[in-house]
Amino acid sequence: MLETTNLFAETTDSSDLDDCLSDALRTMKVSGSVLLHETYAPPWAVSIPTGDHLRALLSLGTGICVVPFHCVTRGQVEITLNDSTTVTLGTGDLAICFGGAAHRISNGASVKTSVAPVESLLRGQNVFRPRDKNLAHTTELICGAFYMHDTHLNPMFAALPSLLHMPGAHINEHNSRQAVTRMLAFESSKRSLGGNYIIERLLELLCAEAIRAHLASGEPLDRGWFRGLKDPTVGRAIALIHARPGENWSVIRLAENVAMSPSRFAARFSGAVGESPMAYLAKWRMNVASRLLNETQRGINDIATNVGYENVAAFSRAFKRHVGTPPATWRARSEPEGCIPALINNDEDASCESNGFYAV
Repeated sequence: MLETTNLFAETTDSSDLDDCLSDALRTMKVSGSVLLHETYAPPWAVSIPTGDHLRALLSLGTGICVVPFHCVTRGQVEITLNDSTTVTLGTGDLAICFGGAAHRISNGASVKTSVAPVESLLRGQNVFRPRDKNLAHTTELICGAFYMHDTHLNPMFAALPSLLHMPGAHINEHNSRQAVTRMLAFESSKRSLGGNYIIERLLELLCAEAIRAHLASGEPLDRGWFRGLKDPTVGRAIALIHARPGENWSVIRLAENVAMSPSRFAARFSGAVGESPMAYLAKWRMNVASRLLNETQRGINDIATNVGYENVAAFSRAFKRHVGTPPATWRARSEPEGCIPALINNDEDASCESNGFYAV
């Protein structure tokens, strides 16, 4: 039985919630690439395709979710989604497009402004290069993509907003995002030994810091995982499930552990998270099982027992219902990933080939 603790306190403190957040972050195995780190002079506009298109462009496996992000280190940027929603970013702001929708980034653009596809910029063709006469209003921007695994099994990912905007004003002495951004800008502006590895780790930290800040924000949270985690009763139940996913949990047993009647507990859990306690338990068990299948050589029967199923047949049916394939097929799947550097392009005059980028 997979247990992270032998004893579970009747109250949930910050360390219990941190374990849940750490679990959810760890299972996504976040990495990524800096696609662009350049300066643009207005008017300019760049089109960013969907996350699926970017994944194909970067020759990544189908099991990877590609999430574009934009970090403004100087100036101003407007992000316009397909539904015409516009979000303005200032210096120090970060935007992460968890929904993976196509969008446009721009500054000073009008209907007459030519929109450059991001593919052209990846090949080093910066048509918005600043000149002496328009240096005053330039924008320095780091654009990239986070690579995340098995997001369809992750309750945290499902609860993230389609566009997460983190203003620079939210950065304080308790938030490391500013330091991470500075290091990312420094590493992506030069080429040095080990640079790609450092950038990948910085991107993992940047993503985690943004999600942690979203959870800690005082803004009202929509129904979902984050709201459930911040509810003292529901958060305690989620922590129990994460600590002992193989336990023979029921609504009654969970309710007893949070000192609430089963009916009130079930209603409170569903109202906060958006699904029943048993539905959440089943999905988290499949999350744990998928990791064990991917990362260990343990037998399927052993994994089934570990996540709370008495026999392989029941486990296999549940796994296929949630994932779409049987456990054995999931384990045997082969998803070749392209060898994508963590830094795609930071040189306006660099060629596609010299940057390790090849158009698909």
